[in-house]
Amino acid sequence: MTLALYVPGAGVVHRLPAAVKLLALVVLAVALFALPSVAAAGAALAGVVAVGLLVARLPVAVLARQARAVVWWLGALLAVHALTTDLRTGAHVALRLLTLVLAAAVVTATTRVSEMVRVVEALCTPLRLVGVRPARVGLAVAMALRFIPVLVERADRIRAAQAARGGSARGVRALRTTVAPLLVQVLQMAHDVSEALDARGADDDPSPRHRPQEAP
Repeated sequence: MTLALYVPGAGVVHRLPAAVKLLALVVLAVALFALPSVAAAGAALAGVVAVGLLVARLPVAVLARQARAVVWWLGALLAVHALTTDLRTGAHVALRLLTLVLAAAVVTATTRVSEMVRVVEALCTPLRLVGVRPARVGLAVAMALRFIPVLVERADRIRAAQAARGGSARGVRALRTTVAPLLVQVLQMAHDVSEALDARGADDDPSPRHRPQEAP
């Protein structure tokens, strides 16, 4: 799936603190799984779309792009549940997934990455007692939010190149001609990023006990 990049705006949703929006996303996720009803999931989906389009005033293309990114997953869920349980259960699961994807898109489209990173680092601050470094966690979140759209763009380029060479691939051939090149690019990108971070000392431990002792 993809995540919407920040879309500048001055509406109510844009002005809300990042912590409030992330908390609302968590509450929505809990409510979707606590209320085992297709009607409730459908109402939640309609509410998320209304908030995104009418309150946050996001372009329709932003939410449509997120929906298109998971359409194959939704179809696969429906097919699996049609074979193992029933279509109603499959529709419920698909509605919950689509609702959460669009809700996450609304949050990321109305919140700067730096604001979300500050919230994550603040939440991780108590974990310093067990050795967790909030700055490193915040860096991981920032990189994930930044590189997911990059990976989607790379995948689109690979598919476009395949179409230009004679059509799109499906099934096992798609795994070989799309996933394999994308995996190679992802590994190369990860290698380049890790080298850049090492060169900038991003993995250095700034804690006092790891600092070199000064000569007397």
